[in-house]
Amino acid sequence: MLITVFALLTVLFANGQTQNLPFRDPHLSNEKRIDDLLGRLTLEEKIMQMMDKTPAIERLGIPVYNWWNEALHGVARTGLATVFPQAIALAATFDEPAMFETFTVISDEARAKYHSYQKEKKFDRYKGLTFWTPNINIFRDPRWGRGMETYGEDPFLTSRMGVAAVKGLQGDDPTYFKSFACAKHFAVHSGPEPSRHSFNARVSDRDLWQTYLPAFETLVKEGNVQQVMCAYNRFEDKPCCGSDKLLVDILRNQWGYKGIVVSDCGAIDDFWRIDAKTPRHDTHPDAPTASADAVLNGTDVECGSSYKSLSDAIQKGLIKESQLDVSLRRLFKGRFELGMFDPDELVKWSKIPYSVVDCQEHRDKALKMARESMVLLKNKNNTLPLSKKIKTIAVVGPNANDSTMLWANSNGFPSKTITLLQGIKNKMPDATVIYVKGCSHTGEVIADSLNLAVSKVKNAEVILFIGGISPRLEGEEMKVTNEGFKGGDRTNIEVPAVQKALVKALKATGKPVVDIVCTGSALALNWEEENVDAILNAWYGGEAAGTAVADILFGDYNPAGRLPVTFYKSIDQLPAFEDYSMKGRTYRYMTQAPLYPFGYGLSYTSFAYKSAKLSKTVICKTDSVKLAIEVQNTGKREGDEVVQIYLRNPNDPNGPLKALKGFKRVSLKAGAVQKVSFVLAPAAFNSFNDQTQKFEILPGKYELLYGGSSDDKSLKKIGLEIQ
Repeated sequence: MLITVFALLTVLFANGQTQNLPFRDPHLSNEKRIDDLLGRLTLEEKIMQMMDKTPAIERLGIPVYNWWNEALHGVARTGLATVFPQAIALAATFDEPAMFETFTVISDEARAKYHSYQKEKKFDRYKGLTFWTPNINIFRDPRWGRGMETYGEDPFLTSRMGVAAVKGLQGDDPTYFKSFACAKHFAVHSGPEPSRHSFNARVSDRDLWQTYLPAFETLVKEGNVQQVMCAYNRFEDKPCCGSDKLLVDILRNQWGYKGIVVSDCGAIDDFWRIDAKTPRHDTHPDAPTASADAVLNGTDVECGSSYKSLSDAIQKGLIKESQLDVSLRRLFKGRFELGMFDPDELVKWSKIPYSVVDCQEHRDKALKMARESMVLLKNKNNTLPLSKKIKTIAVVGPNANDSTMLWANSNGFPSKTITLLQGIKNKMPDATVIYVKGCSHTGEVIADSLNLAVSKVKNAEVILFIGGISPRLEGEEMKVTNEGFKGGDRTNIEVPAVQKALVKALKATGKPVVDIVCTGSALALNWEEENVDAILNAWYGGEAAGTAVADILFGDYNPAGRLPVTFYKSIDQLPAFEDYSMKGRTYRYMTQAPLYPFGYGLSYTSFAYKSAKLSKTVICKTDSVKLAIEVQNTGKREGDEVVQIYLRNPNDPNGPLKALKGFKRVSLKAGAVQKVSFVLAPAAFNSFNDQTQKFEILPGKYELLYGGSSDDKSLKKIGLEIQ
């Protein structure tokens, strides 16, 4: 007890003594503060400040700080927080302003929780302000288990939603950042999960610059993102966290990035560690060599333990202490800009009260985003919305009463979650709701079990099947071996056989069947598209998903979500998973007809595109052009339309067949007409030159396509010439 008191008094004394040191003076420039602080650190202290878990420097009054924090769709892994729909579902809203509002809510909760933890002297993981969000990798293949963490398959959509997330997280204060966002995983990273520690990604320069890098460049240049995470895999034979091409030539030299680069967790170990169970890159002989290489190529902070060997690397002449200082300057600059060394009264974000966490306003926002995210895929004969006069409703399926499924992964913990079953019961309190799980997500098809489930629900007026898959089956490097799944990824995109058998048995009753699909990735819903009465894709919808689904099913909300990924008919329409070439992938390069196209989604009303007008039909290479479109709600009820603009560039025959260049989600009352305008900057018309590996604008004729989906049959076109 006496030792504990003495230690506490020592820390308090140190804190008091350090308040007058220059690095504590908020009136000095950050450069002078950093100079002073670096001059006071020993080599060992410097090295330990480059780890994700930085120890306290008690003699200087500096507490522990942990760089690893998560906020993918809400502040994660640290107790109470508002849980929004998973990232792929947020992308399906096609609502950039709402995305910014969502991440403003998340950063409000983050700041409130951070200051509360600081007062309680809790400094461990997930209690900081440096969030490793968003994941802006391109969801190039539906088999990738972590694709649900992304904003889909399109570079432009990913860029816009990513910028909104970054700006919402980082705030708008000229002095202090609200928190730090992180663009990850840099770069050319999208599975397979089981081999990510040894996989060597190879792509053409065209695919690199037209598909895999645009979102990162946008977040750096427009979003001012303060962290970039380098990926596990190799790129062109070099581990990404030691890639001079990615981290030096492109990120820092070409894009002018000044911020922090953090490794993915254990990524530096992958350079050198030998592991019989988990194949690794084995590109470096030992930890000192690997660590020196990573630092020299700009990886500032390591999530792992290899950097502890940096003192050995210095002794061996592999790196100099002054070269560590380059990284340390970035790291301390970040902490100063977050206000971590300054009194709370100077940091406006410290005034956000803890009461915002899980407040009603934030719960309402989670519900709004859940509603906006859901995509109506089929609605035969206007099966939906269902009548509220229905007396008997059957709810069947493995996802009907599963609350944690709705949280997806990298999640927080809400005070209350409305399951889909509970949402339906809440919506229809006077109806008889018969619930039968019926089957698990996967497993053997047992006829007796299916027949028993059908016998319990066959007399209902409507059957709601709530199935799909689960974040316990798809996700990051998981130990999953169920049929159709491997290590977090999927080996096919079929609906698990046991669920399909149950849906077929339910349909055989002759009752209307509505298929409500929970998933983080595309499913091959071929039989369902041909046979069930309606399909609603509900994703992993967060804490309010049950209410949102019920609102849509019974007509209190008109769905307008759009698919941020192509739904393929089967993996036969796809190249090999390990093939990173974009040929044949996504709506941009796919020549076959998909099951459901990118940007697709139905409504309970209808819309017509009345006219479109360009500000100029002939422009120069340096000109922007404005496209104004009149959209009318031609149905009988209010609804949202997602207006989408695509470019077809015949002058670049090796480029995308078409590419998204703009989108806006607009609300229209029945019969109303609204003019929706887009300004296309010159860069929208870029072509990639395979010889120079640079973008250029080619003279010639172009087509702008506009409508409510990427499907050519849904699009109208207007011509434009560039001279």
